[in-house]
Amino acid sequence: MLNLDRLRTLHAVARYGSVSAAADGLHVTTSAVSQQIAKLEREAGQQLLAKNGRGVRLTDAGRLLADHAARILSQVELAEAELEAHRGQAVGELRLGAFPTAARGLFPAALAALRRAHPQLRARLTEMEPDESVRNVVRGDIDLAVVLDWYNRPLSLPDGLAKAPLLDDPADVAIPADHALAHRRSVELEDLADDEWISWPQGEFCHDWLMFTLRSKGIEPRIAHMAEEHHTQLAFIAAGLGVAVAPRLGRGPVPDGVSVVPVRHTMRRHVYAIWRADADRRPSIRAAVSALSAAGKDAQGS
Repeated sequence: MLNLDRLRTLHAVARYGSVSAAADGLHVTTSAVSQQIAKLEREAGQQLLAKNGRGVRLTDAGRLLADHAARILSQVELAEAELEAHRGQAVGELRLGAFPTAARGLFPAALAALRRAHPQLRARLTEMEPDESVRNVVRGDIDLAVVLDWYNRPLSLPDGLAKAPLLDDPADVAIPADHALAHRRSVELEDLADDEWISWPQGEFCHDWLMFTLRSKGIEPRIAHMAEEHHTQLAFIAAGLGVAVAPRLGRGPVPDGVSVVPVRHTMRRHVYAIWRADADRRPSIRAAVSALSAAGKDAQGS
């Protein structure tokens, strides 16, 4: 009899390409992965991994069983979803992920609504960037994520995911209050071509978007500072250290010394929820999407 947890371990090795990466993905030690694979090999009666330089590769038998493992795990997910749907109640644990401004701007209201409507549902949120959220949903580490893309830069989603739009989030530019453009009713990004920018950290989706957008307008970005949180970016701007894009979702009060000016050709982030399509029937997923949609409508109206 093949053990489901050991099949999940083999599937992780096949997906991530190494024992150490599989261990990171499963949140266990490399020793634990090796032990699970060794036990699975004894159950299968065949070698599943072979040494390949300093790493490992799947044998023919390993690839065959890994393919079956992917289908088996998908069927297990579907069975769990249908059992929950059969009960017709949002119960148990629901693991959620969201980028920081969505965590601040949507989830307090959404989680409170879920708790009131579904007291037996335990929803747990972790902040994470969109790319990380997508990976975590695909591999089953979280059940649902709120992610974003920009009006001119879509986020690539793999097959097998479902999505629901939550809101469109306009973005302004934040500039020092004594800036020459601070009292304009609106600006174009080209008006800020000579300014230094406060950006998200390098490698993040929004940083890449900012570089792409400024360069598409003929502006070679001069990045003065990088900060993860918008409130930190606004503090730098208040000190006269640069300008930044300032989305409205989760923004909160703007500090003294900062002016927020709309962009004439509106910049928008598309915010949406994603989950695995084979979990589509789970009442807890549907409840979370409904609560987040309501929170999104409230955020747009505020």
